[in-house]
Amino acid sequence: MVEIDPKTGLPKELGVWESLTKETQKIKVYIKKQRYGKVVTIIDGLDNTVDKKKLAKFFKTKLACGGTVKEGRIVLQGDHKNKMKSLLVEKGFQESSIEVY
Repeated sequence: MVEIDPKTGLPKELGVWESLTKETQKIKVYIKKQRYGKVVTIIDGLDNTVDKKKLAKFFKTKLACGGTVKEGRIVLQGDHKNKMKSLLVEKGFQESSIEVY
């Protein structure tokens, strides 16, 4: 039995909805200093249709760092803002919609 997406009414295997939402998002990547001088990279602006936990796991594996999903944002340990644009493009996001501060 084919699983139907409740938002679009289309089969989930098509993945149309996910690719459409990836094209329209405005993603912000920036670093922030935490306690004791620790630096974290924050990816903000991802829509609720994107599986943030799965995306965070992908980033943590590729960058060999720790991280979590907090308050709708992906927080990664360390300064990775230079590598994030290419990783987000690799996952299907539009390069023009990614802003690195």
